[in-house]
Amino acid sequence: MKQLANDTKIALLMGGPGAEREVSLVSGKAVQEALQQAGFTNVIPVVVEAENPPIPDGTQLCYNMIHGTYGEDGGLQSYLEQLDIPYTGAGSAASKLCFDKILTKQVLVKAGVRTPKSEVIRAGEKPSFSTPLVIKPPCQGSSVGVEIVRESGQLNAALTAAAQYSNELLVEEFIQGKELTVAILDGEALPVIHICPRCGFYDMQNKYPSMYGGAGTDYICPADISPEATSAVQQEALSAYMALGVQVYGRADVLLTDDGIPYVLEINTIPGMTGSSLFPKAAAAIGISYSELCRRIAEISLNYPRS
Repeated sequence: MKQLANDTKIALLMGGPGAEREVSLVSGKAVQEALQQAGFTNVIPVVVEAENPPIPDGTQLCYNMIHGTYGEDGGLQSYLEQLDIPYTGAGSAASKLCFDKILTKQVLVKAGVRTPKSEVIRAGEKPSFSTPLVIKPPCQGSSVGVEIVRESGQLNAALTAAAQYSNELLVEEFIQGKELTVAILDGEALPVIHICPRCGFYDMQNKYPSMYGGAGTDYICPADISPEATSAVQQEALSAYMALGVQVYGRADVLLTDDGIPYVLEINTIPGMTGSSLFPKAAAAIGISYSELCRRIAEISLNYPRS
């Protein structure tokens, strides 16, 4: 594997035009500090305001920390491919696919990966599923716009709220189970994390309570599940990762029922890298420090063939 020299010019891209801009800025700052701790002396922070941002001359690697719109949907990746500048994370095709929950669902079903039953409706239409159910805008991250409908009386308000983000909505059956996540680094599943929101579900408020005022979340790593369940969850996550063509790293969200059946929800191709984020927690559980994790992501990305 080609090693990165300490003076490699790295443009650290953060911010972006989407709903996750503020989280991205926090991730970017944390990664900048980690890369500097790892010995990189030429890290240039670039706060992205719009598409096709100017990239510093001589950049040898773009470190992408833009969550959600543009940074995670293949737009930035396509732009950097046109400029022939290496970048971290999945390629443009896989990024576009994973960012769209409807396309993701189609690929998972075709590949035989276990995932909740679903249907696609237009804004103004009613789902055929009975409650409880979950409504998701197809192209938002960090649970933005997600509505869990437990009773039929909540349906109209939930549909209206979700439709603010998209005219097309993904409706899933509600799966009761433990919320788990599996970080995958270069094709290897890291320890499973059990996500325990203190109130409600794992939305933006509970993911980032200091930023959005939620009750917060407790994390158990490794997850408090049996070795057999751990293996099943990791394998289902890896199957999804491979089916979707994800490269370098990603994080699969999985629900585990009480009878031990895992259901893959989605894969995040630019998972959060703040101090409270899950990917660094999983890496730490097997002795990979935060700065070493950031270095590995950079080096794996630089060596990954792009089609």
